[in-house]
Amino acid sequence: MNSIGTATEALINRSPFLREAMAEDLINISALARKLQPDIEEMMGKKVNEGAIVMAIKRMTPGLYQRLNMKITNMMGDLGDFLVRNNLTDFTFENSDTLKTAQTLLFETISKESDSFFALCQGVTETTYVLQERHSTLVEKYFAKERMKSHNLNLSSVTVVLPNLNNEIYGVYYYLLKHLAWQGINIVEIVSTSTEFTVVVRQADVESAFSILMQLKRKL
Repeated sequence: MNSIGTATEALINRSPFLREAMAEDLINISALARKLQPDIEEMMGKKVNEGAIVMAIKRMTPGLYQRLNMKITNMMGDLGDFLVRNNLTDFTFENSDTLKTAQTLLFETISKESDSFFALCQGVTETTYVLQERHSTLVEKYFAKERMKSHNLNLSSVTVVLPNLNNEIYGVYYYLLKHLAWQGINIVEIVSTSTEFTVVVRQADVESAFSILMQLKRKL
């Protein structure tokens, strides 16, 4: 059977934003206890006193989040170059036996241009290509027989060069994405490599996205 402390922590951990707000002392503990009380009573199978929930919340160890947050915040100061690209578009096609042939033709043509941007994300049932709008005619040519599932215009991207340490710290992408989410920036696509993190957004949002990510670097 769950203890009150275990049940309380399990519920709170379902919402990372809530855990962060608690670490910053932005949450009214009594109000939170009242909100959690019905769920905790259901988990415990009995009535639970609000005061016991308050005590369970106060006894929770914030150390993990705080240590993690400190590591990531320090790492943000070591972010490398930022690169913004405009006039992008994306295409998503259903995976098929002929898709890779079209993909190869597209890549071979685009790769001849040194300043071109091309990224692909292959899923189980579909593949998305992000490229510059001027190459749209190539996609229409090579993928004419493929089933297109979606197509977005007027996109931009912000690429951030991450320090090698990012592979040793979990939560880095979450840290970056939550700040964009808090400011209402919708992410259309995400592309990442070992030390590069790229978000693709609507062209109207790229200035705000760049500013938000740059501020993270300058926080220190």
